[in-house]
Order: sequence, then structure tokens, then C-alpha cells
Amino acid sequence: MRSFSCPALLLALLALLLASCIPGPTLSTPEPDPVISASPVSPTFPPSPAPTATPRPLVVRFAVIGDYGWGGAAEADVAALVHGWQPDIVITVGDNNYPSGSASTIDDHIGQYYHDYIFPYSGAYGPGADVNRFFPSPGNHDWVADGAQPYLDYFTLPGNERYYDFVWGPVHFFAIDSDDREPDGVGRSSVQAAWLEAGLAASTSVWNVVYFHHPPYSSGYHGSTDWMRWPFAAWGADAVLSGHDHTYERLLVDGKPVAAIGRGLVILLGIGEGDTEEQARFLAEKTAGLRIFEDSESKFNLSLLDVKGEALVVSQFTLYGDARKGRRPSFSEAARPEVAAPLVEKFCDFLRAQGVPTQTGVFAAHMLVEIANDGPVTIWLEK
Repeated sequence: MRSFSCPALLLALLALLLASCIPGPTLSTPEPDPVISASPVSPTFPPSPAPTATPRPLVVRFAVIGDYGWGGAAEADVAALVHGWQPDIVITVGDNNYPSGSASTIDDHIGQYYHDYIFPYSGAYGPGADVNRFFPSPGNHDWVADGAQPYLDYFTLPGNERYYDFVWGPVHFFAIDSDDREPDGVGRSSVQAAWLEAGLAASTSVWNVVYFHHPPYSSGYHGSTDWMRWPFAAWGADAVLSGHDHTYERLLVDGKPVAAIGRGLVILLGIGEGDTEEQARFLAEKTAGLRIFEDSESKFNLSLLDVKGEALVVSQFTLYGDARKGRRPSFSEAARPEVAAPLVEKFCDFLRAQGVPTQTGVFAAHMLVEIANDGPVTIWLEK
């Protein structure tokens, strides 16, 4: 059993620079499974034929924050980072005001840090913006307050303020309310979904960005949210952003994002003929404790557990490629798929048992694995 481990720093996409003169890739989401949707009710307002008018520069830089509204030093640090980027606008993927969406905490948790992006702003922390540049979406913690009323009272947003759209430069943004208390529903057959489908179809912008709180696909603590598995790509979305699980995930499988990690290790795992469960256990324990992360003195002295890192395990039978003869490598030493797949899962289970959050690719699928190799450092382990 062989593995390569690469320290990886896969950073969340918190700021996007989109130019109308530069074509870019289309990010697609997997086709949704059949879901039970909320019963349609009369919409609070009809889909508008034109989005809210806003300035149209050729380039827009926007910051994306989510699950942020606790106040305190950590939020101050994030806000300082966001302001350092000098984004044109800030959008949020929900949970703007922990723990219960209360009116008594909302200015402390939002206006204190972003008042200069909010219009109109009447809070206690200084002047607001001359035009609104802060566009939130509601999360489940915002909905703890009855009807999410403090959230709705605090902001002045387009449409019904729970879900809405606007255009900024070459980007058409669609803010969605993914909470199941949304009056217009949250399933793919809901009034809200019909509004989004119509809006995307009518959009003439270079980019269409949809954002909301509950992730359609997630391997985090809360897991996937079935009711948000709308056919975004088929409707015309170029990117879909969500929050709720406090992780960053992105792995492209057949062109579709599946999973990813933050700071940690990308492990390319090869299973050979005759490999055993005991070897999988040994390598998992070795990987978790291997000291290949730098300490404050730039020495390899910290393990994956020490840095509270994550692991992305990608099955890689090509590690057993033998190119000593000829020009086409032989893979005869690699285990057959029906043998390899269970051992890959066992390795991941052992790694999780060590306390390492572990994501995986899709066995035997064609994958595009994006790795930011910090160093670079690549280690070969074998048992």
C-alpha cells in the first residue's frame, strides 16, 4: 500500500474578480435527486422583469462571508481582512446574527464591522455607505427570531428582502432564502424556485451567481440539504455559494464540484495486490502523526493533528505503474477495483478514528484534483 501526502492549503474563495471582457469557466452543480418540496403558496411579490439597477463597472470585486455574526475578536479579524481587499460589495451566505437573530445584537454583530457597506445605516458605529454595498442572505440563526423580523428590519434590500436579485457590473446576483420557514417555499417546485428559474432565464449578464445558506451537498457536520438540490446549472447559474457547515469543500468530478478541504493533506492512495486492512490502519496512524508541518521556527515539527488539519484521500492506482520496460506503464501490481475500494474506505475510516476530518474523491471516476502544495512537500509512505 502506497501513498503520497502533500501539505495543502486550499483556501475558500472569499473574493472573486470578474471581468466582462474575460470569459471564464462555468461552475456546475450535480443534477438534483428527487426531493419533496414545500407546497407552493402565493408569492409575496411577482418575479420582477428587471433586477434592481446598480452601478455597472467592467470589473467587480466582491467578498463572500458566512456564519460570521458572533462579534468579538475573530469577527473583527475577518472584517479587517475583508476591508483590506477593498471589495466593491459584500454578500453573505447566512447566519448573520448569532445565536438567535435578536434585534438587541444585530448592530453589534453586523453594523459594528460593516456599517460602511450598508445603506441606509442608522446604527451606532459610524457613517454608512452612500449606496448599499452589503447584500446578505438569511440563515437558520437569523430565522430563530420570529419571522426573521430583526433581519428584515435592519436591512433595506430589493424585492421582499428574503430573496432578491441585483446586478453589479457584469454579475447578476441572486440571494436565496434556503430556510424551511421561508413563506414561499424552499423545494425545487416552490414559488421561490420558480422565481429563480425565471430570473436566470431572463438574465443577460456575463455571470450569474446564486447564493444562500444551506448547502445542497456537504460532508460536514450538518450534511447535505436535499431541499436545496435545485438544477442550478440547467437554469443558467455559473456559481453557487452556500454556508451552514463551517468548511470549504471543492473537488471536481466529471466537471462537477464534490468535495475539498482547508489546511491539511492531500493523500494519493494506491492499493496493491495482497494489501491488508492492517496495512491500511498502520498508514492511517502514520499519516495522522507524521510531523511535516512547520512550527513557529519553520521546522517540520507539527503533525496533521497538531495543526487541526483535514485530509483529502484520492484513490490512485497509478502509483503502482511500472515503467521499467517499454513506454507504456504496467499496472499489474495494482489491486483490482473490488479489492481496492473497500481498503480505501477502511483507510479513511482509520484516519477519521485518529481525529482527522477526512474527505474522499469518487472511486474509479475521472477527477480533476486541485492541490495547492505548500512548500512544496511530498512524502512517500509504504507498508
